[in-house]
Amino acid sequence: MTDTQALMNNPFAALTAVVGPAILTNACSILALGTGNRLARVVDRMRVVVREMGSLDVGTPEYDAWTRQREGLNVRAQLLLHALRNFYAALGFFAAAALLMVIGSLLAFFAQPVALRTVTAVAFAAGGLAVVGLVYGCVEMVRETRLAVQYLAEEASAAMRFRR
Repeated sequence: MTDTQALMNNPFAALTAVVGPAILTNACSILALGTGNRLARVVDRMRVVVREMGSLDVGTPEYDAWTRQREGLNVRAQLLLHALRNFYAALGFFAAAALLMVIGSLLAFFAQPVALRTVTAVAFAAGGLAVVGLVYGCVEMVRETRLAVQYLAEEASAAMRFRR
């Protein structure tokens, strides 16, 4: 039995091909939303840091501590921005892969093997790029989280030092 006949005999074959990219599209959307929220929190914290720095004299230990915190927030913001770009790219590639799988199902139904192979190859490439973007975005999120915890410990230490 050929692939075209299998598709015609099983109407759920097309749905099965689309489900994977569709679920991963949803996962990317959730990751992008969470990353955007984290970026907004970093921006809010940056505003607080800049406001505090404005009330201090340059060169004082307190000013230097706030400067280090501001620099750390800049690094975190860049990591979050990279992660967000990758999640959005993965989102687009997963959506493209899902659409291409639907198109491929139609091509299989209408027995267009050459076009089906081409669309399948492009869908596979889009899915592969999406997975790479998703993984890279997650790696950036882990790096940002590690820095956030590190900077939180440094901030607590500085607060205790300047309280005395």
